[in-house]
Formats: sequence, structure tokens, C-alpha cells
Amino acid sequence: MATGAAAALAFLSQESRSRAGGAGSLRVPAPVTMDSFFFGCELSGRSRSFTFKVEEEDDAEHVLALTMLCLTEGAKDECNVVEVVARNHDHQEIAVPVANLKLSCQPMLSLDDFQLQPPVTFRLKSGSGPVRITGRHQIVTMSNDVSEEESEEEGSEEEEAELCSIRPAKKQAGRL
Repeated sequence: MATGAAAALAFLSQESRSRAGGAGSLRVPAPVTMDSFFFGCELSGRSRSFTFKVEEEDDAEHVLALTMLCLTEGAKDECNVVEVVARNHDHQEIAVPVANLKLSCQPMLSLDDFQLQPPVTFRLKSGSGPVRITGRHQIVTMSNDVSEEESEEEGSEEEEAELCSIRPAKKQAGRL
């Protein structure tokens, strides 16, 4: 791990959402892609806080889904209180303790995808850790770009509609 605040990196698991089909003159919604990155950081006596933030000019929606907090090797049998500092629905900064870990009775806590909007700061409020925090950084992107193939297909369908006019069927003589 890097010195100071631990790095929040790892592997990419890209899921592409399929495009919903349209009917008639309805517009097809823009495709949605969801990228999911492993997240991890460590709080200890040397690095008591870690802030997870994203670039503000990014148009994607970011979610940090926490899965687990656990004491790691070298932890003492003491209370380790982990606090999360984030913004509430009124955009006011609030601090909430989310875990009280102790090696002898509760060395880990499952958070079951507890979702937070960045920026988020984790603080080791008491104890010396080390406490490992794990989860997923999810990035949801809506694409407004229409691919060239799709625009060409739409153009050719419009041309066909203009070129082919519908004419009434001709009656054939001699048939009843």
C-alpha cells in the first residue's frame, strides 16, 4: 500500500446495458454504461483519514458502495471507531460513526453495499487500527452520442420511405 492515505484502485468490471427497443416514432433512449472499480483504503495511527473524491467536471454519476470494514494484521484489542463525513440531502456536511470494531468481539462489519455520493471522508475517530475499508466505485454514464451506423440506418430508412410511394392495386381483367 502507498504511504499516507491508501490508494483506491484496482480492476475494472465493465457492464454494458442494452438499448431498449423503440416502436413507431418513439426515440430510443441513450445507452447506459456502468463501470465498477474495486475500492479499498486503510486507516491507521499513521493515516487517520482518507478522502474519496471525483473530478467535478465529470458528467457521469459516481457512487461509492461500501461492502466491509475489518481490522487487519497488527490491530490491538481496543475500540476502533470509524466515522464517515459526507453531505446530506440539503448539501450540509455531516459526520456519522458507522463502525465500532474490536479485535476480541467484532473484528469486522459487513455494510451490504452501503451507498454514498462522493466526496466522502473516512476518519479513524478512536483506536489505532489498522482498519481496512472495501467496496466498489460505480460510474454510470449516459451516452448522448449516436453512432455513425445508427444515423446512417435512420437516413436510409427515411430515403426509402420517400422513394417508394404506395399505389392502389390494379384490377386484372378476366379474374373474378
